[in-house]
Amino acid sequence: MLQELIQVFIEQFDFFIHAFFTHIKISFISVYFASVLGIGLGLWISKHKKYAQGVISAVSLLYTIPSIALLGFLISISGIGNTTAIIALTLYGLLPMVRSTYTGLLEVDPALIEAARGMGSDEKQILKNVKIPLAFPFIFSAFRNMTTMTIALAGIASFVGAGGLGVAIYRGITTNNVMMIYIGSILVAALAILTDGCLQLLETYFITYRKKGLAFIRYSFRFAWIVVVLVLFPYEYHSNVIKIAGKPTTEGYILAELVSITIEEHTDLKVKLTHGIGGGTGNIHPAMVKGDFDIYSDYTGTIWQVVLKEEEPYNERRFYELNTKYLMEYGLMFKGLYGFNNTYGLAVHKEIADRYQLKTYSDLAKFSNQLIFGAEYDFYQREDGFNALKDAYHFQFKKVVDLDNGLKYQAMANKQIDVMTIFTTDGMLTSSDVVVLEDDLMFYPSYLAGSVIRQATLEEYPQLEDVLLLLENRISDQEMAQMNYEVEVLNKKPSEVAYAFLKEKGLLKK
Repeated sequence: MLQELIQVFIEQFDFFIHAFFTHIKISFISVYFASVLGIGLGLWISKHKKYAQGVISAVSLLYTIPSIALLGFLISISGIGNTTAIIALTLYGLLPMVRSTYTGLLEVDPALIEAARGMGSDEKQILKNVKIPLAFPFIFSAFRNMTTMTIALAGIASFVGAGGLGVAIYRGITTNNVMMIYIGSILVAALAILTDGCLQLLETYFITYRKKGLAFIRYSFRFAWIVVVLVLFPYEYHSNVIKIAGKPTTEGYILAELVSITIEEHTDLKVKLTHGIGGGTGNIHPAMVKGDFDIYSDYTGTIWQVVLKEEEPYNERRFYELNTKYLMEYGLMFKGLYGFNNTYGLAVHKEIADRYQLKTYSDLAKFSNQLIFGAEYDFYQREDGFNALKDAYHFQFKKVVDLDNGLKYQAMANKQIDVMTIFTTDGMLTSSDVVVLEDDLMFYPSYLAGSVIRQATLEEYPQLEDVLLLLENRISDQEMAQMNYEVEVLNKKPSEVAYAFLKEKGLLKK
């Protein structure tokens, strides 16, 4: 196992190193803002004690909000990317800094403060020369804990299309690549331990040489904002750069790579690719409308029901109607359908299928009250998701479980769930002991996959139309399932699989 771990790390060294340094950037910027704001608030409430309980309660409330919920809320305000992750991590870091600063200042012996006043010191001098030096051990201890916590929590950044080692972990979960999960987790732990060790040495030095230590911290925070501004707002020349988003599924990774490679192969345009954005269509669609992304891959049935909110059943005869409404309402359109139909399905463990003689969804309904159902999180919120399916077939499952898409097959193999949603092009279907049931009431519409592009992007770069049409009707259901299989089971990289497919189809010049 160790040998395989090292081999994967070496093979994808550039990816892991980039993720590692991005993780450092996101974590340390968040630590800086949490420290400045937290210490500032702590100092303020120490002078205005009547507001202390209210401020501490407010930051405590922020601390209790689940990270995913907070990120989901922030996306609507600050959009996709590192900025949203930094805001969330900063908010989580406020509580320990506010509380420790306030408590540390309160613990200062009043006699020492009175003595300083008696010697002619004003309030500013007392704060600088008495209160802060004596409260320093409280504040720095909280700073150490907050820094370690922030580094560990920064893995959630991948949910909003930000970078960091969470990308490696989440990609590993999604593509069933255990080595990616291990390496990402080890690097996060190593970074946290190393940082905490360095801070421990600094704490010892600062306590021993308190005057020098406080001066160092003061000047560090005074000038650190310059570095933060340069990192957060670097000068980038965005001309001829196409921003592509990818959904957090194996198929999403592969399709994003297919589109990216094709564009760079047949144009002079450069591509900025953001993989694995949590929430899929729900988060990518508003980012596309806003202009954060130019292109992503989605499905006709999803756009019809989830985005356009149409209640009538969809079939591909209505594609022109769909694309027209999509363009009129959001300035987005499908340009080039790939050819495969990745619709939803229900699968049960083979043992369950044999025991109850299950072949169709209607068969399943008769025994659903004895079975456990599992699906990815967004399935329960979709218009074409759990509630609609349950009503159509009158399912009454014994228990319903929320799972990450990459963990469903493992959960079924471990017999933790009996029924699960699947996509008909899942690579794991060919190697798993599951039975796909027949949708006998034809509940699910067609879900042809294709490239979605902003009208504004197509007007600016008209050459993209011919390039995206190169992928039209190029991928069959079986070919997509095979590519998913190669990533999920054979542990190939999505970019490697996409490149090989394009080469086989003659879509590469070399």
